Amino acid sequence: MSVDEVALVASTHHPALGALSDEELAKLRTLVRERRDRARDIAARQRREMRGKAAAKGARPAADDTGSRGKRDLLAAAMKRINGETTRREGKAAREAMKDSAQRALALRSRREAESARRPATRTAGEGMRPSDSKATKQRNRAKLGAVSQHTKNMQAKRDGR
Repeated sequence: MSVDEVALVASTHHPALGALSDEELAKLRTLVRERRDRARDIAARQRREMRGKAAAKGARPAADDTGSRGKRDLLAAAMKRINGETTRREGKAAREAMKDSAQRALALRSRREAESARRPATRTAGEGMRPSDSKATKQRNRAKLGAVSQHTKNMQAKRDGR
């Protein structure tokens, strides 16, 4: 591996990776992906040369591809760490967005409840009017409840043939 590739892989480990900004992480992701893809292609070409399926790229065909495979594996592991960090950050951002929207919904609900508390839910007297009699309303509702119960009794008796 070259010196800059070693630096790229070193920056994908824990303390350095967490300290990167989102833009720097995206740039690092692109660089590591390009290097990994290049190492993968070189290792594949060398394997083909070793089997005799491809012409030699250099003066003689490749005899061993362990260095290229090792480089590919290191860069693939670095890519996996970067992807994990990106996923972690996206999850954190989604949780924060969910918290913000829940807080906004709670604020809207409490504001709506405060507005409805100012308006009475039942009939009340205005200025210069007599207060409405709440007993009459309660008696009317009670009469309705009794009528429903009696209707149910009557219908059941009719079905039973009494």
